[in-house]
Amino acid sequence: MLIRSLESADHAAVEHLLAVAFATPATTADAPPIEVGLNTALLDSDALLPHLALVAELEGEVIGYCISTRASIGESDALGLGPIGVLPGQQRLGVGSALIAETVRVAEAHGEGAIVLLGDPAYYGRFGFVPGSELGIVAPEPAWGEYFQALPLAAVTDAHRGAFRYARPFEEL
Repeated sequence: MLIRSLESADHAAVEHLLAVAFATPATTADAPPIEVGLNTALLDSDALLPHLALVAELEGEVIGYCISTRASIGESDALGLGPIGVLPGQQRLGVGSALIAETVRVAEAHGEGAIVLLGDPAYYGRFGFVPGSELGIVAPEPAWGEYFQALPLAAVTDAHRGAFRYARPFEEL
Protein backbone atom coordinates (compact mmCIF):
# COMPACT_ATOMS: atom_id res chain seq x y z
CA MET A 1 0.00 0.00 0.00
CA LEU A 2 1.19 3.49 -0.89
CA ILE A 3 0.13 6.63 0.97
CA ARG A 4 0.54 9.70 -1.23
CA SER A 5 -0.84 13.17 -1.86
CA LEU A 6 -4.16 13.51 -3.64
CA GLU A 7 -3.89 14.24 -7.37
CA SER A 8 -6.60 15.78 -9.54
CA ALA A 9 -6.99 12.44 -11.32
CA ASP A 10 -8.06 10.92 -7.96
CA HIS A 11 -11.13 13.12 -7.43
CA ALA A 12 -13.70 10.76 -8.97
CA ALA A 13 -12.26 7.77 -7.08
CA VAL A 14 -12.33 9.72 -3.79
CA GLU A 15 -15.91 10.82 -4.39
CA HIS A 16 -16.93 7.20 -5.01
CA LEU A 17 -14.97 6.02 -1.95
CA LEU A 18 -16.69 8.56 0.32
CA ALA A 19 -20.10 7.72 -1.17
CA VAL A 20 -19.77 4.02 -0.40
CA ALA A 21 -17.86 4.40 2.89
CA PHE A 22 -20.55 6.68 4.35
CA ALA A 23 -23.59 5.15 2.63
CA THR A 24 -26.77 4.70 4.64
CA PRO A 25 -30.18 3.29 3.67
CA ALA A 26 -31.26 6.87 2.85
CA THR A 27 -28.30 7.43 0.51
CA THR A 28 -29.02 7.61 -3.21
CA ALA A 29 -27.22 8.86 -6.31
CA ASP A 30 -29.28 12.05 -6.01
CA ALA A 31 -28.69 12.31 -2.25
CA PRO A 32 -25.15 11.12 -1.52
CA PRO A 33 -23.70 11.18 2.00
CA ILE A 34 -22.93 14.67 3.29
CA GLU A 35 -19.21 13.83 3.34
CA VAL A 36 -19.12 13.82 -0.48
CA GLY A 37 -20.27 17.43 -0.82
CA LEU A 38 -18.22 18.51 2.19
CA ASN A 39 -15.06 17.09 0.66
CA THR A 40 -15.71 18.80 -2.67
CA ALA A 41 -16.21 22.11 -0.87
CA LEU A 42 -13.02 21.60 1.18
CA LEU A 43 -11.00 20.87 -1.97
CA ASP A 44 -12.31 24.11 -3.48
CA SER A 45 -11.75 26.22 -0.35
CA ASP A 46 -8.92 28.45 0.76
CA ALA A 47 -8.53 26.12 3.77
CA LEU A 48 -7.11 23.36 1.55
CA LEU A 49 -3.61 22.22 2.47
CA PRO A 50 -2.64 20.01 -0.51
CA HIS A 51 0.10 18.22 1.45
CA LEU A 52 -2.59 17.03 3.91
CA ALA A 53 -5.03 15.60 1.36
CA LEU A 54 -3.87 11.98 1.26
CA VAL A 55 -4.91 8.81 -0.51
CA ALA A 56 -4.07 5.20 0.19
CA GLU A 57 -3.47 3.30 -3.04
CA LEU A 58 -3.26 -0.45 -3.53
CA GLU A 59 -2.43 -1.92 -6.93
CA GLY A 60 -3.38 1.34 -8.62
CA GLU A 61 -6.75 1.68 -6.85
CA VAL A 62 -7.58 4.41 -4.33
CA ILE A 63 -8.77 2.49 -1.27
CA GLY A 64 -8.56 5.17 1.42
CA TYR A 65 -8.66 8.92 1.81
CA CYS A 66 -8.01 11.52 4.49
CA ILE A 67 -8.01 15.30 4.41
CA SER A 68 -7.01 17.89 6.98
CA THR A 69 -7.76 21.55 6.35
CA ARG A 70 -6.84 24.82 8.00
CA ALA A 71 -8.84 25.47 11.14
CA SER A 72 -8.26 27.51 14.26
CA ILE A 73 -8.21 27.23 18.03
CA GLY A 74 -8.72 30.68 19.49
CA GLU A 75 -6.34 32.87 17.47
CA SER A 76 -3.96 30.01 16.61
CA ASP A 77 -3.83 27.90 13.48
CA ALA A 78 -4.80 24.25 13.80
CA LEU A 79 -5.94 21.41 11.57
CA GLY A 80 -9.42 19.99 11.21
CA LEU A 81 -9.23 16.34 10.15
CA GLY A 82 -11.96 14.83 8.03
CA PRO A 83 -13.53 13.36 6.20
CA ILE A 84 -11.55 10.15 6.32
CA GLY A 85 -12.82 7.01 4.64
CA VAL A 86 -11.82 3.56 3.49
CA LEU A 87 -13.54 1.36 0.92
CA PRO A 88 -15.75 -1.14 2.77
CA GLY A 89 -13.82 -4.16 1.47
CA GLN A 90 -10.55 -2.68 2.75
CA GLN A 91 -11.68 -1.68 6.23
CA ARG A 92 -10.08 -3.18 9.35
CA LEU A 93 -6.85 -3.84 7.44
CA GLY A 94 -4.85 -0.86 8.71
CA VAL A 95 -5.61 1.56 5.87
CA GLY A 96 -7.22 4.18 8.12
CA SER A 97 -4.42 3.79 10.67
CA ALA A 98 -1.81 4.34 7.97
CA LEU A 99 -3.61 7.48 6.77
CA ILE A 100 -3.81 8.88 10.32
CA ALA A 101 -0.14 8.09 10.99
CA GLU A 102 0.92 9.84 7.77
CA THR A 103 -1.30 12.82 8.54
CA VAL A 104 0.37 13.19 11.94
CA ARG A 105 3.84 12.79 10.41
CA VAL A 106 3.20 15.43 7.72
CA ALA A 107 1.54 17.81 10.18
CA GLU A 108 4.52 17.52 12.53
CA ALA A 109 6.94 18.10 9.64
CA HIS A 110 5.08 21.31 8.75
CA GLY A 111 5.13 22.65 12.31
CA GLU A 112 1.41 22.33 13.03
CA GLY A 113 0.32 22.67 16.65
CA ALA A 114 -2.77 20.45 16.85
CA ILE A 115 -5.12 18.22 14.90
CA VAL A 116 -8.80 18.26 15.85
CA LEU A 117 -11.58 15.90 14.75
CA LEU A 118 -15.00 14.56 15.54
CA GLY A 119 -14.88 10.78 15.86
CA ASP A 120 -14.94 7.63 17.96
CA PRO A 121 -12.72 7.99 21.04
CA ALA A 122 -12.04 4.24 21.10
CA TYR A 123 -10.55 4.42 17.61
CA TYR A 124 -8.74 7.76 17.66
CA GLY A 125 -7.50 7.35 21.22
CA ARG A 126 -5.02 4.79 19.84
CA PHE A 127 -3.25 7.65 18.07
CA GLY A 128 -3.10 9.90 21.14
CA PHE A 129 -6.26 11.92 20.54
CA VAL A 130 -8.00 13.03 23.73
CA PRO A 131 -11.23 14.94 24.36
CA GLY A 132 -10.62 18.53 23.30
CA SER A 133 -11.94 19.75 26.64
CA GLU A 134 -8.93 18.13 28.37
CA LEU A 135 -6.70 20.51 26.39
CA GLY A 136 -8.83 23.62 26.87
CA ILE A 137 -10.29 23.41 23.36
CA VAL A 138 -13.97 24.29 23.13
CA ALA A 139 -16.10 22.36 20.63
CA PRO A 140 -18.33 24.27 18.17
CA GLU A 141 -21.19 22.11 19.48
CA PRO A 142 -21.10 21.20 23.21
CA ALA A 143 -23.21 18.07 22.59
CA TRP A 144 -20.22 16.50 20.80
CA GLY A 145 -18.72 15.75 24.21
CA GLU A 146 -15.92 13.19 24.18
CA TYR A 147 -16.28 12.70 20.40
CA PHE A 148 -14.69 16.12 19.90
CA GLN A 149 -11.01 15.20 20.11
CA ALA A 150 -7.63 16.78 19.64
CA LEU A 151 -4.05 15.67 19.26
CA PRO A 152 -1.43 18.16 20.44
CA LEU A 153 1.69 18.11 18.27
CA ALA A 154 5.25 19.19 19.06
CA ALA A 155 4.56 22.81 18.03
CA VAL A 156 1.52 23.20 20.33
CA THR A 157 1.58 26.29 22.52
CA ASP A 158 -0.51 27.72 25.33
CA ALA A 159 -2.27 29.75 22.63
CA HIS A 160 -3.88 26.53 21.35
CA ARG A 161 -6.76 26.95 23.80
CA GLY A 162 -10.21 28.35 23.30
CA ALA A 163 -12.93 27.97 20.70
CA PHE A 164 -12.28 25.66 17.78
CA ARG A 165 -13.40 26.62 14.28
CA TYR A 166 -13.42 24.25 11.34
CA ALA A 167 -12.92 25.52 7.79
CA ARG A 168 -15.90 27.40 6.37
CA PRO A 169 -17.33 24.38 4.45
CA PHE A 170 -17.93 22.61 7.77
CA GLU A 171 -19.86 25.62 9.04
CA GLU A 172 -22.04 25.58 5.93
CA LEU A 173 -23.29 22.02 6.50
